[in-house]
Amino acid sequence: MSTRRSFLQQIAASAALSLVPLSSLASERKYEGPVLRVAIMGLGGYGTRVADAMKTCQKAKLVGAISGTPEKLTRWQEKYGIPAENCYNYQTFDQIKNNKNIDVVYITTPNALHHDQVIRVAAAGKHVICEKPMALNAKEGQEMVDACKKAGVKLLVGYRMHFEPQTLEVIRLRKEGAFGKILFFQGQCGFTIGDPTQWRLNRELAGGGSLMDIGIYAINGARYMVGEEPIWVTAQETKTDPVKFKEGVDETIQFQLGFPSGAVASALSTYKMNNLDRFFVNGEKGFAEMQPSTGYGPIKGRTHLGELKAPHVTHQTRQMEEMAGIILEGKEPVVAVNGEEGVKDLKIIDAIYKAVKTGKKVPLNLI
Repeated sequence: MSTRRSFLQQIAASAALSLVPLSSLASERKYEGPVLRVAIMGLGGYGTRVADAMKTCQKAKLVGAISGTPEKLTRWQEKYGIPAENCYNYQTFDQIKNNKNIDVVYITTPNALHHDQVIRVAAAGKHVICEKPMALNAKEGQEMVDACKKAGVKLLVGYRMHFEPQTLEVIRLRKEGAFGKILFFQGQCGFTIGDPTQWRLNRELAGGGSLMDIGIYAINGARYMVGEEPIWVTAQETKTDPVKFKEGVDETIQFQLGFPSGAVASALSTYKMNNLDRFFVNGEKGFAEMQPSTGYGPIKGRTHLGELKAPHVTHQTRQMEEMAGIILEGKEPVVAVNGEEGVKDLKIIDAIYKAVKTGKKVPLNLI
């Protein structure tokens, strides 16, 4: 009887197990590999977004904070459980070289500060993740790449879209030839910017205007959607509010890119219009359209084959998980996120500004 009862219990247990979703089982598996210990520099809106997203990371953990505002450091210690000994200000953060509990510093400060901060972090022997744009120009960017190589640390750029599932699906389809020969890319990136006193409208801190902040998505997107490096650029600037958008701070820029295969790209970057977050790539056999294409919320899109249906994961959570793999395990992402990738975008930005100023087609050499 006991044998029969045991047999029936095993049958019941097996049946119950078969009803449990595999996703539930996977979520209960505890990660036991190496964990990337992260300090965030710049505790503003985006730094907070990254910190919140890391709460659900398994491979990356927030352990430190760097800020010029003592009150922010106190709040972060309380909110995220950060030890006081892992908190620094902008004058003292070189001391992280003596802190064995921090592996990498994620820099989310204004653009103009990136260059010196990355070089200082590298000199302290820590890996660096730097928000885009990596620097104010390609010269600065290359100096950052060189400094990190000299120090033997990795330099990654916060290209969260390079890990986004819908984006990666379009790239996969393009690589497999689903669209045929790529002919055209269109990128529309923009919103109506608010507070005129914010750092994004300060040339000294931002290095420009909409192109540095939002237009870089279209620049980077053109490259990974077309699958080539552009060889020329033309560009035009429109400014309707010279009071809000002072000299050197672009309001709206349209630019065009040409590729070796003959494909062309047309893009719009603006701080003056809403409802602009769209990518479209067209080939001889098909197309892909994404809208929204780069926003923080779920990315939505379709191709000639149907709707894109990959599940949404918070971008910064997925980014930090993948970057932990790159830094700790040497993993190679589908689309590069290293400093060299950042320099290429900066070379294009330099060329766009030159094209605006001269009204001429500017050649590019990114190889």
